[in-house]
Amino acid sequence: MTDGATNERVARGTGTQEQITGGAATRDLNRVSEPGRERADAPDRRVTAPEQNRVPSWLQTAAAWSWRLLLLAIAIYLIARVLGILYIVVVPCVAALLLTALLQPLAYRLRRAGLPAMAATWVTLLIAAVVLTGLVMLVANRVRADYPTLLAETKHTTAQVQSWLAGPPFHVKNSNVQRFLNNIPSYLSKHKALVEGTVVTGGKIASEFFGGLVLMLFVIFFLIKDGDRIWNWLLGGMRTGTARRVDRAGHAAWLVLVYYMRGTVAVAAIHAIVIGLVLSIMGVPLAVPLAVLVFLAAFVPLVGLLVAGALAILVTLATKGWVDAVILLGILIVEDQLEAHLLQPQVVGKMVRLHPLAVILSLAVGGVLAGIAGAVVAVPVVAVITRALPELRRSEPEDLGPDDP
Repeated sequence: MTDGATNERVARGTGTQEQITGGAATRDLNRVSEPGRERADAPDRRVTAPEQNRVPSWLQTAAAWSWRLLLLAIAIYLIARVLGILYIVVVPCVAALLLTALLQPLAYRLRRAGLPAMAATWVTLLIAAVVLTGLVMLVANRVRADYPTLLAETKHTTAQVQSWLAGPPFHVKNSNVQRFLNNIPSYLSKHKALVEGTVVTGGKIASEFFGGLVLMLFVIFFLIKDGDRIWNWLLGGMRTGTARRVDRAGHAAWLVLVYYMRGTVAVAAIHAIVIGLVLSIMGVPLAVPLAVLVFLAAFVPLVGLLVAGALAILVTLATKGWVDAVILLGILIVEDQLEAHLLQPQVVGKMVRLHPLAVILSLAVGGVLAGIAGAVVAVPVVAVITRALPELRRSEPEDLGPDDP
């Protein structure tokens, strides 16, 4: 019966059609089962690419850098807040590092001369204390001696200015101007103690100042005496390769700091001597205190000399007139040019090379974050970072430049 039905389908032509359809279905099934092959009439089953792959590559890079920079900014902010809370410890330690960089070469030479480490440290600190004490006493004595002259000459100059404004061609008789000029001598009389620097208001300020001074002296003492041992102890907790790179970076950073302090002191001394001699020749009162102020202000590059010089010009204008003030202004301009083109390149040397724009930006950031103290340490910090980072990246040691001072 089965054979009869088959013969009947073959006779009608339907059996062949079924065989063709079955063969096509089998071929389609084989194509699907084989890897890498798809049916020609099959619908498109490609998976849509993820949404992030359609974001431009530059935007992905910018986003990646953005969140990393944001985390870095948050970390810097938190570190700055912690340092601000611990300023009574941070400021003396930073000052101790700077002063150690200035005094360490003297202690090193004393050790090479045969003195033990303890004796060399004490001799160095005693020399520094004698110089600082003598400078403070000299400034205080000159302020007390020259202040009456400053008041008398200021009154004389204000009277001349009043008569000059009242005469032709100005004919100014404004009572407010006269009152302002008359208040200058009285203001100087009331603030004599402030100018002398002998008034410290409040027990908290006095305790913080002397506490920071004691801490600074202790840190200086042990850095000069045991600086090498402390550094080796810090390196002892690192792996050999890391310790070698950190040692090179620390060595380079310390050299930069030493040369920066040495060069800055030399440049500041030159400025102070020149300004002091000019003011003394002109007969300007407070010549020595103003010279010391110029010396201290020179530790803030570019800006410090301008501020101290402006104060010296004002004192000269108030006591000796505009002619001497203009002469002093010209001398300050010449000094500024000599510092930029001769003193800084030759005295500070090739170890510290910062573009003026980098100096200005460093001063601005340091001043905003930490005031005057931040402005003082901003440039050496940037110089240390720019010198230490290349040493951390290098894998092979190279010559760092000049020998240890």
